[in-house]
Amino acid sequence: MKINGNAIRPGMVIEHQGNLWRAVKIQHTQPGKGGAYLQVELKDIRNGTKLNERFRSSETVERARLEQHQHQYLFSDDGMHTFMHNQSYDQISLSTEALGEEQAAYLQDGMNVMIESFEEEPLGMQLPDHVTLEVVEADAVVKGQTAASSYKPAVLENGMRTLVPPHIEIGTRVVIATEDCSYVERAKD
Repeated sequence: MKINGNAIRPGMVIEHQGNLWRAVKIQHTQPGKGGAYLQVELKDIRNGTKLNERFRSSETVERARLEQHQHQYLFSDDGMHTFMHNQSYDQISLSTEALGEEQAAYLQDGMNVMIESFEEEPLGMQLPDHVTLEVVEADAVVKGQTAASSYKPAVLENGMRTLVPPHIEIGTRVVIATEDCSYVERAKD
């Protein structure tokens, strides 16, 4: 499926230069002279090489048609993560490199994810938009720092760092956006 160059989003898989590439980071740039473009950091799905490309809105790129199937995360062992297909109960294992270390850190027992495959070869996964994690380390609130936009650093149970509002303490469960590890809200459980 052809898409405009400015329609590329992080996580999207495109066919470019004869290979499959996953968009890792994107940045819209509008230089003072000339047209706007999208600076995209691409990672080759099969061998992990990186490439920086510029795509203008007038260019078209081929978006890879990926099959997506719902799987349940079972366990991890020696850098391999095992998932079970929800209908056929077939199990597949993907390496941390295939998933990405950042995405693998969000996996929780029993979590439902979408496994993406291209021509029957599993390539990666799509996490749910939000996950609930416990805060294991949080800085103390600085006196006088009561502005609504003030946030403090915190470490989550999966080892990732994020910024949380001042009222969040150690042991509090919070909802985190998996796209950028940002705080969404306090968990309602």
